[in-house]
This record gives sequence, structure tokens and C-alpha cells, in this order.
Amino acid sequence: MSHAQEGLNDWVALSLITGVGSRTASRLIERFGSPAAVFAASRTDLQSFGLSDDAIDRLHASEPRRLAEEELKRLDAMGAEVVTLADPRYPALLREIYDPPIVLYALGRLEEALGQPCIAIVGTRRPSTYGANVAVQLARDLAARGLTIVSGFARGIDSAAHRGALEAKGKTIAVLGTGLDLTYPRENQRLAEAIRSSGALVTEFPLGTPPAPQNFPFRNRIISGLSLGVVVVEAAQQSGSLITARLAIEQDRDVFAVPGNITSATSFGPNYLIKSGAKLVQYWRDVVEELPYDISRRILQQELAAPAPDAEQLTLTLDERQQKVLALLSFDTPTHIDELLATSGLPSSVLMQVLLELEVKGKISQLPGKNFVKKM
Repeated sequence: MSHAQEGLNDWVALSLITGVGSRTASRLIERFGSPAAVFAASRTDLQSFGLSDDAIDRLHASEPRRLAEEELKRLDAMGAEVVTLADPRYPALLREIYDPPIVLYALGRLEEALGQPCIAIVGTRRPSTYGANVAVQLARDLAARGLTIVSGFARGIDSAAHRGALEAKGKTIAVLGTGLDLTYPRENQRLAEAIRSSGALVTEFPLGTPPAPQNFPFRNRIISGLSLGVVVVEAAQQSGSLITARLAIEQDRDVFAVPGNITSATSFGPNYLIKSGAKLVQYWRDVVEELPYDISRRILQQELAAPAPDAEQLTLTLDERQQKVLALLSFDTPTHIDELLATSGLPSSVLMQVLLELEVKGKISQLPGKNFVKKM
């Protein structure tokens, strides 16, 4: 992290002041020229700008700058970087939105991840097997073709999207609703480390910020703001993913949706979005074709020159027994081991060996209770 960046302490201090949101902070900087000039402004000037007396008192107190100094020391010790709105490394697409955060905190390789076009994949925290499979497959296919996958690091679809990008040895950005020092949900600790090594963890929230419910709508505008488009995979009627889709529309970004079973509550969101004009997505090409012409042309030309291995090619690397067991499994309905024993005709020890081989090859997943499902 470069402390040479002019007035970094003032940027962080301004972002920490209660009652001064991103939009107000940006307008203050535009009006006075820099965060340092905002802190130096007189009460009269700040009043004429429209700030409340309480906000002015907080601006003129010594506390924000002291807290910012401590914050920067702790971030430095973690190896985090601080990117301000004035920094050339600040994400160009995010800068265009109505209320970009004036400061972003990042762990990992943010510049590398932003060096590629970004696509967001979001959805419910409680996905069906089908939804989780689709999220992994879409993220894997898009990441393999040079797109950075952006998501919100939540349980369910978000985590599946990050994992899919990592499986393809691709890049992914996790936008957090907490400070960089907190992993939420806790079980995503290993995922966080993997994302940090081949992408970035990003937040606008200072260290120690807990996962309060009101943080997540703020996080959602960054997810869509970083991305050329947002893909919704499974979302119930009152889902945060629909907020992200609405923000994407407001930010003039593309919205995509994966159709779902009409009897499932989590299909409401994507099916509703498709009815409202979102592009229906069945596989990666449906997303790529809508991207800006130079990006889609480059990806599709690369595809013609050297197609990425598809499911059929990968199946050829399986032996006869593996293909037989794989054919008995489905993408969306788990199959119990007893049913596989009955239908495969294989002895128990052989079936267990084949299932293990398929799992190692990434063709199937084992679910709780000795149930198995095919990966997409």
C-alpha cells in the first residue's frame, strides 16, 4: 500500500464520518477540491454547502483523522491496499455510478482482476442443487474465457460462483459487507484465502465492521458497479439479488437471468427478470454475446481458434464404468447410494471406487447422507 498517495489519511477520515455518505463525500470533494480542503473548510462554507451542524462538528473534531491513522497502520500490517476515487487504479466502471465509494479497501490482486472485463453472478443463499451447479458451471466457463467473476461472498450462489472461477484457474472478486478482517460467513475462510491469491477481496467498510443487514444493499451497488452485467441464478421474491439487478439497470448495466422451475420459490426472481426483459441465459455464450463488441468478438474468435474443452470431450477421458455411473446421475436431483447399487449392477466396493474417481475428476459431488449429483 502506497502512503505516498496524496492525503490518504484525509480520504479515509472523510469516509469514516457518520452522516456523510458516499454521494455527499464526493460532492464535498468536488466543491472544495480535496478531502484535506474539506476538513479545512469553515463552518460557514460547510453550512452553505448544506451540511448539518452535527456533521460539521464531526468533521472539525480530531477523532476521524486519528481513527484513519490507526486504520491505515492496521491495513498496512495486513498487506491491504487503499484505493481512493482520485487513484488511477480505481475501477473505471465503478467510478461511473451515482454514488461510488470514495475509498475502497482491497486484499489480493485487485489490479490484475480488474485488468479483465468483469461479470457478476449472484443469487440466493439457499440454492437448489441445480442452482449451485449452474452457478459453478457458468462462472467456470466465463472465467476460463478471460472474464473476472464478481460476487458477494455470501453462502449459496455467490460462493458457488467464486468457486467456479477458481476451478477454471480464473480471476474472481469478492465484494464484502464487512471489514477486510472479518470472514462472513465463517465457513468461507479457505475460500477467502483462495480468492486473495487469484483475485481480490474488496470492501468500502473499515476494519471491524460486522455483517449488519443494512451493509448488504450498499455492497450490492459495488457488485453491479464493477461489472458489465449481472447474472441472477435463483432468487426469491424478496431477494437481495433482485436489488442488485435493479441497481444494475439503474447503472445502465446488462441484466441476465437463468430460468428456473416455475414451482420453486427461488425461481421467482430470475423468471420475473426474464419477463421484464432480462436476457435468458442457458450457457456462457448467452452472456458473452451481449458484451461490448470488441470483448465479445475477441472471446468468440479465441473460441473458434482453440475451443475450451466441453462436456463431451471431457467424457471421452472416462472409462466405461465411470461413464455408466455418470449416466445414472442427474444435475438437479440427488441419487442415493442404494439406488446406484441397484441400477448400476456394480459390486459395492467397485461402485465406491468409481464414485471416488468421478469426484476426484470433478464430474460429481457427494451430498450429505450418501447422495450424489452430477456437476454441470
